[in-house]
Amino acid sequence: MWALLSVWDKRGLLPFAEGLLGLGYRLLATGGTYRALKEAGLPVTYISEFTGFPEILSGRVKTLHPKVHAALLARPDQEEELKALGFERIGVLAVNLYPFRETVARGASFQEALEQIDIGGPAMLRAAAKNHEAVLPVCDPEDYGRVLEALREGPTPEFRRELARKAFAHTAAYDAAIAEWLSAEKFPENKFLVLKRVSALRYGENPHQEAALYRVAGEEGPLLKAQVLQGKAMSFNNYLDAEAAWNLVSEFAEPACVAVKHQNPCGVALGQDPLKAYQKAYEADPVSIFGGIVAFNRPVDGPTARALGEVFLEVVLAPGFTEEARAVLGRKKNLRLLQVPGPAEGAYLDLRRLRGGVLFQDADTHDPVAPRVVTQKAPTEAEWQDLWFAWKVVKHVRSNAIVVAKGGQTLGIGVGQTNRLAAARQALEAAGEKARGAVLASDAFFPFDDVVRLAGAFGIAALIQPGGSVRDEDSIRAADELGLAMVFTGVRHFRH
Repeated sequence: MWALLSVWDKRGLLPFAEGLLGLGYRLLATGGTYRALKEAGLPVTYISEFTGFPEILSGRVKTLHPKVHAALLARPDQEEELKALGFERIGVLAVNLYPFRETVARGASFQEALEQIDIGGPAMLRAAAKNHEAVLPVCDPEDYGRVLEALREGPTPEFRRELARKAFAHTAAYDAAIAEWLSAEKFPENKFLVLKRVSALRYGENPHQEAALYRVAGEEGPLLKAQVLQGKAMSFNNYLDAEAAWNLVSEFAEPACVAVKHQNPCGVALGQDPLKAYQKAYEADPVSIFGGIVAFNRPVDGPTARALGEVFLEVVLAPGFTEEARAVLGRKKNLRLLQVPGPAEGAYLDLRRLRGGVLFQDADTHDPVAPRVVTQKAPTEAEWQDLWFAWKVVKHVRSNAIVVAKGGQTLGIGVGQTNRLAAARQALEAAGEKARGAVLASDAFFPFDDVVRLAGAFGIAALIQPGGSVRDEDSIRAADELGLAMVFTGVRHFRH
């Protein structure tokens, strides 16, 4: 019986071919696969010798032949018909496809990408997968060892079905990538999202909900590339909070620390080093940080680790951990440490699920602000720094969102309130006396002047907001009456 090998990814090819020969299979191959096997000194037949027909059209047609597809598609009860035609059965097919996604990702020309659309490979894989009761379709080099073991013992129906499923998933993902590329649209008529399961999760948001983590084909994300250095497996909620923390801490060039609870920051601070940043973030809300997630944009050292060890945390994220930090935090066996390889940056599409539908939008990663001082008083240099700090934080807070900050530290965060005045009161009351001389940021415009007047009553010195309300003049007038500086950005960062 023949085994047909036609693979772009040649990982494990030679040991697999040797194993097939040891099991009595004759090797049949195409192009580069044939050359690799021949150079290794293995007995192999070229596809044209098998079909009796040469490759044509510069190799575009080489396996699209009745002798190949009949050998793949013949059912066990059609053996006599196959023999009458003078054809021989192919019992194992190993195919992986031209690297289309990789070709497009490196910026190849349209014509070059077009040439990387595999035709014969998917056709053979689909044929073998359809006829998996008689043929083993193999598309993943990681399965070579399992296939050889199954052939030695006799493949079970369940194993055959698993290989067939993987083959159809492989060709479906391949076709989806081509369709997306040809559409050349952000929101095409047909949108394909190819997902690869990374791991099952213990449960979802609550214990009665099942959950799993998937990777989106063709996309990169720092959190999914993170190395888990210690601790329990990440949970559904851990991933959501960790993503929120890493997205926010990536906003800052200065050493920064972000504490997150329920996808919202509860303490954010800048510092001369990670320890100073953490101490300020902790002081911003020492209650909410309990059981939370903390992210740093600088490696965690020993002193910082000792400070982290004084409070119960679920996850700590950082670009690195010193040996001393690893030793200190290693005493907390359940604490998850994630070493994240790079900052969160670049555009991507955000997805929200509806029953029976999906909403797509550009993720809010861009901040095209055009700052404009609209009051008689302009912010001081120190106030400008605090305004931009607060503005970066409020972008990551659920609406209605208000952030009070001073000296590179959040003092109060108002989150998720159904009216902006309630969010402002929440943030200002949390700041208390520290609000005097601080700044206030709002993710959306002030519909009335009530937030400005409340801010003035707490001693806020400057405000930053998008502007754009029909009552903007009321807010400006109130700020001027109270001697406050106010800046309009022209950009809203509403997080529904």
